[in-house]
Amino acid sequence: MAELYTGGLLYDGGSEIVAGQAVLVEDGKVTKVAPSGEFSGFAGQNIDTTGGTLMPGLFDCHVHLCLGAEGDPGTAADKLLPGQVTMKALERAQTSLAGGITALRDCGGKDFLEFAVRDAVNSGQQMGPTIRASGRVICMTGGHGNRSGRIADGIDEVVRAVREQIHAGSDLIKIMATGGVMTPGVNPEDAHYTAEEMAAGIAEGRRFNRRSASHAQGRDGILNAVRGGITSIEHGIFMDETCVREMLAQGTYLVPTVSALRNILDNARNGIPAYVVEKAERISENHRRSLQMYYQAGGNIAMGTDAGTPFNHHGANAMELEYMADLGVSPVDALRFGTSSSADLMDLADQGRVAVGMAADFLLVDGNPGDDIRMASRRENHRLVIKGGLAVAGPAAATAGPNFQRMAAF
Repeated sequence: MAELYTGGLLYDGGSEIVAGQAVLVEDGKVTKVAPSGEFSGFAGQNIDTTGGTLMPGLFDCHVHLCLGAEGDPGTAADKLLPGQVTMKALERAQTSLAGGITALRDCGGKDFLEFAVRDAVNSGQQMGPTIRASGRVICMTGGHGNRSGRIADGIDEVVRAVREQIHAGSDLIKIMATGGVMTPGVNPEDAHYTAEEMAAGIAEGRRFNRRSASHAQGRDGILNAVRGGITSIEHGIFMDETCVREMLAQGTYLVPTVSALRNILDNARNGIPAYVVEKAERISENHRRSLQMYYQAGGNIAMGTDAGTPFNHHGANAMELEYMADLGVSPVDALRFGTSSSADLMDLADQGRVAVGMAADFLLVDGNPGDDIRMASRRENHRLVIKGGLAVAGPAAATAGPNFQRMAAF
């Protein structure tokens, strides 16, 4: 059955929001985008977008499905059996989809349990966003992420760790270049792996056609990762002009995860460990400055939240759009970072845009998010989430085209 989305505005993943366009979907794919008048006499299902904006589904390029956004999420996860972790990870993926996230990248799981969720969703056995997963993060002895990561020291061991992730089925390689906020006893400013270790791990992943992401907060660690050929810098908190210059030259993506620190600082008295709050307060101004610096320089930016960290809830991922806008990113640029730019980072060539041949992964929102980003960032303004042509969530889901029997999590 064909569905026609018509009546409202259209944001196709580019640089502007336009009126008067309609979108035809057949078998879960976009088959035509044209002025509404060209569809006169259409006999299929009409989905009225009047008063709203149809846009690509959103991406979150940095989540942790095995973490539940408690005040101390690592401790909470450690209390669960493997099956419980897996089921909660599926629930979180589905909750993210209900919040408008049609694709996500898990940047550090637990014992590869999230792979079962990825495989079930990507194969169509379960409904959820498209998922790419890194497996276990690779970190040095005592480094950030050592609680659940693959500890590796020295070039040979880092290469071995990368191979283990690839053998397990990882879609990308995640390497920890610096200290971080959520690990006690480490400083975000400190470089952990040497430049040679970073380069070896990144190169080994590339040899097997894997992109790479690096938790990189301190300046020297950022540069080690960039000079090693990393695909994306996660957080990038202590970025300076040298980092910006070298990242621009390499085409490196920044995934700023504004939500991570924002939610810690907004909930500092709600059971978050004191060392986490102290570090978040200390680095927050640098975090804001780094995003503004790279944005003003015209760098590649993709949307990511670090969902699963304290009070950074799966399903509220779209708030990252608003947080970026609060720091000076224009609403349309924030939309681009959350759609087409993120699709490019994740190498999902048939997603992130509303164009012929693309998957019918859409978010229909009230009003014009180019004028008010809250129309896209806040779930109360979402009318409809469409995944592969199926209406999966939102107040309009019951009457909009083919309808998936929504899960209780929705």
